[in-house]
Amino acid sequence: MTFNQAAKPYIEDKFKQASKAQACRKYDKSFALLEDAHVIGQQSTYFHSLVHLKMLRHGLAMRNYKEVTGQLCRLIGAFTKTAIGLIPTGNTGGANVNPFRPMPISAQNKETIARIKHAQSRP
Repeated sequence: MTFNQAAKPYIEDKFKQASKAQACRKYDKSFALLEDAHVIGQQSTYFHSLVHLKMLRHGLAMRNYKEVTGQLCRLIGAFTKTAIGLIPTGNTGGANVNPFRPMPISAQNKETIARIKHAQSRP
């Protein structure tokens, strides 16, 4: 099983939860769920880029132009740097953090990543 296949249900769940939070006007919660999706999916160019696109849309919806500008830069980085492994582990992906700074991973996200790795190791 590929990383994308193993990670897809976890990341899609974060996206669904983020959409629900956004619809309920829980904007901070929505963005925090996108940050979780970023940490979980940043090893995949596809998911890493998709999360930044969703963060960009969130920034536009909030009219947070600092976030929009940051996400445009991060989208380029996700497209061009992920495949060669230039990703800071644990970085939450928002414009409020240095894009090159490794960060601690929450216990919940560590558990999710471990489940993904376990699924990848199965024949």
